[in-house]
Amino acid sequence: MAAIENKIVWITGASGGIGEGLAYALAQKNCKLILSARNEENLNRVKNNCKTQFVEILPLDLIEFDQASNHVEKAISFFGKIDILINNGGISQRSLLAETPFEVDKKLIEVDYLGTVALTKAVLPHFMKNKAGTFVTITSLMGKFGSPYRSGYCGAKHALHGFFDVLRMEHQKDNIQVTLICPGFIQTDVAKNALTADGSKQNTDDEATQNGMPVAVFAQKLIRAVEKEHFEATIGGKETLGVLLKRFFPTFLHYFVLRSKVR
Repeated sequence: MAAIENKIVWITGASGGIGEGLAYALAQKNCKLILSARNEENLNRVKNNCKTQFVEILPLDLIEFDQASNHVEKAISFFGKIDILINNGGISQRSLLAETPFEVDKKLIEVDYLGTVALTKAVLPHFMKNKAGTFVTITSLMGKFGSPYRSGYCGAKHALHGFFDVLRMEHQKDNIQVTLICPGFIQTDVAKNALTADGSKQNTDDEATQNGMPVAVFAQKLIRAVEKEHFEATIGGKETLGVLLKRFFPTFLHYFVLRSKVR
């Protein structure tokens, strides 16, 4: 088991939700933190709530692909290196495939997949040089199976699994760890911030998310999965059983999901 205590951790999507919860949990483990997201005001709020002097903020937009190397250089300058990159930034979706313009699909791919890939590839040479490093990428159960109203989101999350599985294979020799985390329903604003068919935010919550796992509980489970060097971990409630159903009873899962009222 590789202890996460005292590590230098860079978290994207750290201005709220899962990223914010991880910042608090890792601060309690004496980690040095670099917090990134678009909203600088919320990043400063999270920084102040961490109650440690070892927190820096680095505002960024994941779709500014050509800035990834500059962001990495800045991140390294804070504490001299990066031990762990937590790829958490992203956005969800709530719209029917046939009603969703291609531009919305493109945005989901750019934010949820390409932005993460660009930042990861910019960090990779630093990890290779150090012969150490950990990528923690937060995908979703939707990276393992599909659900209506999430076509573009599912596509992007499935793509992350393919990319990071290969990264793990190619760079195990460099002592680089890759852990994929697949959350189920977690108590965040993910549904409120989800894109609708016209590209605007949904601005409403859903019952499944409201009744999901508390972020603080999720954060502790994620930390344990990383310390145990799991390749992949599903974290949530009974909805995580969908992964097993997809593997062994895909037809049953198909009709079960269709009958569910989850949006």
